Amino acid sequence: MKGYVMDAFSRRIFGGNQAGVVIPDRELSPEVMQQIAAELKHSETAFVSPQPDGTVSLRYFTPAGEVELCGHATVASFALLRRLGYISDGSLTAHTKAGDLRIDVEGEKVWMDMAPPELIRVMDDAQSAELYAAYGLTLNDRPESYVPKLISTGLADIMLPVRDHETLMRAVQNAPAVTELSRRYDCVGVHMFCPGSPDCTAYCSNFAPLYDIPEECATGTSNGALTYYLYLQGVVTPGGENLFVQGEHMHRPSEIRSRLYLTDGKPTVRVGGSAVMSLEFDLKI
Repeated sequence: MKGYVMDAFSRRIFGGNQAGVVIPDRELSPEVMQQIAAELKHSETAFVSPQPDGTVSLRYFTPAGEVELCGHATVASFALLRRLGYISDGSLTAHTKAGDLRIDVEGEKVWMDMAPPELIRVMDDAQSAELYAAYGLTLNDRPESYVPKLISTGLADIMLPVRDHETLMRAVQNAPAVTELSRRYDCVGVHMFCPGSPDCTAYCSNFAPLYDIPEECATGTSNGALTYYLYLQGVVTPGGENLFVQGEHMHRPSEIRSRLYLTDGKPTVRVGGSAVMSLEFDLKI
């Protein structure tokens, strides 16, 4: 069967966040999918199965285990399906372990629904100090009126605000400490961000050492959660388009876009971006 590597949240090859994508020609066991993901060594590999009714089923594996949802791998998968002629522009349904999601394909851009946003926990000062210390920072590096929060739009991440871009870039992760904190709070990892500029909503770095991902250069679900965080802060307004720049630490800057809507007073979040193919290969199983 064929396998692919897609560069998600980028319009050029070797930019953005790479995801493996496999379109199986037969049913694969979870053990085999896990082995393939470990062999490819990308942060996530998606296994994509177009269905007779026009929907698409997806499962996602990191090198260490299965996760319910991955934003950049979803964008990568639907960009690949369009490139290969499996789908056309329009609205489709993606079946994931995090639930069914609406996907809109608009030319080179893929937009995906996030799961309903959920504020799980607001960190107190003691918890916040421990989080900042795991990156060589202190509470003095926290922006005024911002606090760390655990938020999910399909996957739970700790939103960790820092005061400026210089602080974001000098943060150094203590991976064992962040792994233990991720287990304690039952989350994927930490999404660190600072306020942006007139052309950029926020600059971000994402860390998930619990899943063998020291840092990730583009994360759709995390920026979906950040969109909701910034909506609660009054920074994001419903209906507008937001831009997040992520991955500068890794020299692979990515552009992730989001939109927040209010439906009957309830917020919904969409994340979008482009993806290009960087590798196609034969998978002998």
